Amino acid sequence: MKKLVTSILSLAMVAGIGIGSAFAEEAAGGEHAGGTPHFPIHKPRNVDWSFAGPFGHYDKGQLQRGLKVYTEVCAACHSMNLVTFRTLEDLGYSDAQVKAFAANYEVEDGPNADGEMFTRKAIPSDHFPSPFPNEQAAAAANNGAAPPDFSLIAKARGIERGFPTFVFDIFTQYQEGGPDYIYSLLTGYEEPPAGTEVAEGTHYNPYFASASALAMAQPISDDQVTYDDGTPQTIDQYSKDVAAFLMWAAEPHLEGRKRTGFMVMVFLAIFTALIYLTKKSVYANKKH
Repeated sequence: MKKLVTSILSLAMVAGIGIGSAFAEEAAGGEHAGGTPHFPIHKPRNVDWSFAGPFGHYDKGQLQRGLKVYTEVCAACHSMNLVTFRTLEDLGYSDAQVKAFAANYEVEDGPNADGEMFTRKAIPSDHFPSPFPNEQAAAAANNGAAPPDFSLIAKARGIERGFPTFVFDIFTQYQEGGPDYIYSLLTGYEEPPAGTEVAEGTHYNPYFASASALAMAQPISDDQVTYDDGTPQTIDQYSKDVAAFLMWAAEPHLEGRKRTGFMVMVFLAIFTALIYLTKKSVYANKKH
């Protein structure tokens, strides 16, 4: 009976995967046949991240390089309003280095004794300041579209992977959709294919999640940011480093979460084994 049930479940799973794949192919074919585009045109490329998997961890050297790319390139348009300077100590910086880094920024404070707001040098407890005074100013400076805040962008920009891939992701613990998307977007700018119309002021990128082109031009180029550790100064490397940094900004406690999760799974495995052995011992001499 057990073998029969197992066989039925196995056949049902195989059939479900086959039907899901067929539906996915039919949907894709319908989109192309009907001329209705599906975005992104290309799925994000998978990158071998150090923080992937159940034992993943952040590469502090990569995070420091990513911070440099963000500071010298991305910070001109994108804020990180939820990230404080003091958390940079997690990247391997000393307290003195964090204080010196924060002092490069000015933040608004107040009111003072006269009831007026004033600016001062930032301190470690301050958040990264926005490059614009308000969202309207940000939109006015960027063709009407305010650049998104980068604090949680790596968790907010994952692309739906579809069936049956998302089922396998449960077992592989794939959670790097955001960094994969950021990397693919930054390295995905190219000339539009023949017959593709791109609106004036936009730039073709088949990895963009909302359309075939976006208002942001390629933001970075080779040798634009100087690395002190000898790491290649290429668009590809810059994109990986800043994507990893943004993942850390969105989930700074990832390593602790994975350690705790692993210990919980070990505990549950041992607990289950003890319950099974206890059950066998209790009922060993019982007649059924």
